[in-house]
Amino acid sequence: MKTATVADLRNNFATVSKWIHDGEQVVITKRGRVFATLTPARERPALPPLNRMARLEKAFPNGPVAGDSRDTVDYDRGDR
Repeated sequence: MKTATVADLRNNFATVSKWIHDGEQVVITKRGRVFATLTPARERPALPPLNRMARLEKAFPNGPVAGDSRDTVDYDRGDR
């Protein structure tokens, strides 16, 4: 575990940031006392790519809606 002072964060943030990026935990001290601990963020799993065609086919199983889109919206609202 690495140690840095508050002044190190202010003056040498690039170095401290690299330590964190490389997976190190960094203890931050202020006036000789432990002030905080910086740890790398957890990796989030990558989401699968969005399959737009599959979403459209699910939303419109009978294919595209014919006619004016305004008529379709009015119909869905119950206006017609």
